[in-house]
Amino acid sequence: MKLTYIFHSGFVLETEHIILVFDYWLDPSGVMEDVLRKQKPIYVFSSHFHEDHFTRVIFEWKRQKSDITYILSKDILKHRRANKDDADVWLAKGGSWSDEEGKRIFHAGDLNNWYARFLPDVVPGETIYSEEFDEEIDPIAHEKQYLGELKDIRKVADGFDLVMFPIDGRIGNGYTLGGRQFIERFKVGMFVPMHFVASGFESSWRMKEFTDEKQIPFWEIKREGETILL
Repeated sequence: MKLTYIFHSGFVLETEHIILVFDYWLDPSGVMEDVLRKQKPIYVFSSHFHEDHFTRVIFEWKRQKSDITYILSKDILKHRRANKDDADVWLAKGGSWSDEEGKRIFHAGDLNNWYARFLPDVVPGETIYSEEFDEEIDPIAHEKQYLGELKDIRKVADGFDLVMFPIDGRIGNGYTLGGRQFIERFKVGMFVPMHFVASGFESSWRMKEFTDEKQIPFWEIKREGETILL
């Protein structure tokens, strides 16, 4: 398999027979120009409705290539970012889609322990004010929810050949915690960071220290459009 980093949380995964596109947003290096010329079926995934994970631009690709299947999160439809007939498959939590490749691929979208840096300062049952989010938050409750989501995922699979996961330095101290909690609970064939644009490429490499401990291969992405063979 060949994995190409597009931007932010966007990736292209090419196998011998098909091409998968995950959470396309922007494409500063023009990755999709080449992808759309390839003579392979393309499957396009969007994990949720946020504008940095879903854009209606993906539907314009159908004008260039007819052999495209859109597999989108149902919350995109719920938030009226797309019409029902825009996607071939709408997936809600617990839904599934599979092909005959025999590989398990995990793209986290925005699933993460986003309030990790607040955990040491919060009292159970109380909230804490976040200036960056301009709201009162309960980091402990959020972490419990996140870990609950991981339990639900384990009901489907206990391991993945490839994991794409947010390692975002904007979280502050503990920004690798969500990733560490993930690799403690799942067998991971390769760990790939994402969602790090605002903090820079090198910020995401911090996670390698922890994947090395687990002997999990880690991709130190250095630029948009970079490719790695898996």
